[in-house]
Amino acid sequence: MEYQKIINTIFDEVKQLKDKGNIADYIPELAKVNANKFGIALIDNEQNIYKTGDANEHFSIQSISKVLSTALIFSKIGNELWKRVGFEPSGNSFNSLVQLEYENGIPRNPFINAGALVIADLMLEHFENPKEYFLTFIRELAENNTINYNEKVAQSERENGYRNAALVNFIKSFNNIKNHPDDVLDFYFYQCSIEMSCEDLAKLFQVFANNGIVPKSKFQFLTTSQCKRINALMQMCGFYDQAGEFTFKVGLPGKSGVGGGVVAIFPNYYTVAVWSPKLNKKGNSYYGLETLERLTTITEASIF
Repeated sequence: MEYQKIINTIFDEVKQLKDKGNIADYIPELAKVNANKFGIALIDNEQNIYKTGDANEHFSIQSISKVLSTALIFSKIGNELWKRVGFEPSGNSFNSLVQLEYENGIPRNPFINAGALVIADLMLEHFENPKEYFLTFIRELAENNTINYNEKVAQSERENGYRNAALVNFIKSFNNIKNHPDDVLDFYFYQCSIEMSCEDLAKLFQVFANNGIVPKSKFQFLTTSQCKRINALMQMCGFYDQAGEFTFKVGLPGKSGVGGGVVAIFPNYYTVAVWSPKLNKKGNSYYGLETLERLTTITEASIF
């Protein structure tokens, strides 16, 4: 498959579209990003890297990080995880409070904000220095020691994270948060602030396209069964309440973030990451989704 030619063609086509999206301005620090940035990186199962545009520029991955923290805790505690958080699509906005009332403080899945806060609580329970451990884990998988938290983004989220504060306190009222809410929020805000490039992101997600095995080291990070479940969560829940449309149009497991990043995997074939900061009404990158729909259409290959 001529992936470089394919992504070059897609890049040129998508750039010609009228970008109807808007940058995420509810986190003031994200609103400062150049809205015209656009990059694509694809890594195949033989470790060949194909990229174009702003594929090597760092950006805040935001909710994409939720896949990584969930996978880390899943590898640590196994199926005990699902006593604290569910694995069903939410059908509501990613920061909804309403659903928690009906479900007694058990978030519908780990990729909505409520679920990610429970995962953050578990990170505090199981690791002595969770922020340091998480960052080291990210750097190792992406093979890049320059990846770091963005202090300004984390602070910006803290100063404007009223709904997340409401969520974590509400969950604690159901005794599904064990640590102090401020500590849980601190980890969560830093987790979302991690910055990396499309190439880093594509490398990072190779483990999910490789049956839970880290390609370079051959380390079995997740069992085959665990990897299957993380991929299923990405398929069902990776794009907020647009997950069904993404499955219909693209047909790959993936995850988006309000920083404009989108990552998707084709198990045993490739991982692909796209960055374009303008978001559609559902909070997903407008160019990102257009790019991935074209990729699976041109290659005539998806998981279905």
